[in-house]
Amino acid sequence: MENQRIGIVIKNEAHAQKKARELIQMLKDKCVVIDTLVESDTHLPDDLICIIVLGGDGTFLSVSRFIGNKKIPLMGVKFGEVGFLAETTEENLYEAVEAVFKGNYNTRERTKLNIKVIRKGKQIIDEDVLNDAVINKAALSRLASCAVYLDDTYLTTYRADGLIVATPTGSTAYSLAAGGPVVHPAVPSIILTPICPFTLTNRPLLIPDTTRVEIRLEGSPEDMILTLDGQEGFEIDPRDKIFIKKSSNSIKIISFEDQSYFKVLKTRLKWSGGRS
Repeated sequence: MENQRIGIVIKNEAHAQKKARELIQMLKDKCVVIDTLVESDTHLPDDLICIIVLGGDGTFLSVSRFIGNKKIPLMGVKFGEVGFLAETTEENLYEAVEAVFKGNYNTRERTKLNIKVIRKGKQIIDEDVLNDAVINKAALSRLASCAVYLDDTYLTTYRADGLIVATPTGSTAYSLAAGGPVVHPAVPSIILTPICPFTLTNRPLLIPDTTRVEIRLEGSPEDMILTLDGQEGFEIDPRDKIFIKKSSNSIKIISFEDQSYFKVLKTRLKWSGGRS
């Protein structure tokens, strides 16, 4: 790993900034700080082993969108109260960095979803998400009507406060809060989770990730919003058509243990158990 460096992205938060300064002082010329608000993915150095994300899941999601189709592994370092994307804790940071330089780590691939929105025959949105795409009505508005087609076959019309379309990675985010299932990242699936459905028989649904999802909003109120990874919001028209499928891009997450996902899951969800 000689002459290779580690990229660092730092959350705009005092504790993360302090930890970053310590890490930069330790690594010196073996690291480079990346400002995702100023730089573009085309400016990323070619010699990066990985990018360390010092922050919570929100910062991690921002970086996953920032790197686009580049295959640079990401290592999340937990600073927030709840984090499913950050497998490394602050206490183990230096040990983890040393392991990365030695090549003693695994990478886990996580799928993304590609979101396209067509308005009057013209594509107005073409974005990838790591967690989810959420269709929401504005506050105090009437129910949204999301007609869902799977590979051009009509499934049902969800009358609800909204609809979440999530990856397995996103199954522990908004989808989980809305009553969706926890899905292991290795399970090739797309999750459809209605938000407070009017019909109680409308339950969350897992479909193969080879499926193309089409959503039509006919009959929905005018003030509808499409939110991507909880970070980018777009006003959408009831006549828009939304197409969602597995993206050709994915990301790699650095991991140091074979069963690290289950350990993170148990820790973050505070599951109890009689055996360790």
